[in-house]
Amino acid sequence: MPIRYLAQELYRLTKKVEELERRLAALGSGPNPERGSLEIELFQTKKERDHVRQVLESKKEKPLV
Repeated sequence: MPIRYLAQELYRLTKKVEELERRLAALGSGPNPERGSLEIELFQTKKERDHVRQVLESKKEKPLV
């Protein structure tokens, strides 16, 4: 995968995580049927974001000493 695509995907996933966190915070701490699905989606999105970040880091050129 090209580095540019990975960087764009990382940006998209980061924005999605931020949006999901905002939506969860807006629900408050009380019981809400939507909370469970949002938490699952947030967990999966964070996992995917972290994976893309690792792949991007591995694709970067290592500096020569």
